[in-house]
Amino acid sequence: MMNIVIERATAKDAAAMIEYLKQIGGETDNLTFGPEGLPITLESEEAYLKQLENSSNDVIFVAKADGKIVGDASLNRLVRRMSHRGDFGIAVIKEYWNQGIGSQLMEKILEFAKENSFEIIDLQVRSDNLRAIHLYERYGFKKMGTHPAFFKINQEYVPFDYMYLEV
Repeated sequence: MMNIVIERATAKDAAAMIEYLKQIGGETDNLTFGPEGLPITLESEEAYLKQLENSSNDVIFVAKADGKIVGDASLNRLVRRMSHRGDFGIAVIKEYWNQGIGSQLMEKILEFAKENSFEIIDLQVRSDNLRAIHLYERYGFKKMGTHPAFFKINQEYVPFDYMYLEV
């Protein structure tokens, strides 16, 4: 098995993160964006990651293989009356699927959530993304419902499941 390093993203990761986002967006229809990546500049990504570096409310962990970002996981605390909850997201480059990277990222997110007093983690997952659903269920996430038209891709609605975990 290859050596994967999981670490908190920093401003130094900004350029690599932008390239990574373009790559994963082009590999799957499970994300909110496609191969265009996200509409972010290097400067805005650097500023965003710098802001997260010491946050107890928001985090991005990156998985690196030989210094290259091959996966990421984020947790963002919701605001006001929802501040006991966090919104979770995770992705891994297709070439690195089925190598335990998602599990390693999940464990770092859960550790962060416990250390920073999150009570509930929420996520949305494409209903036909059985690999991801299996990962979430293995860590105790439960399905609470389905949105029948969460995405619209090529004029077709795509259902997503809502899941949560009590930390």
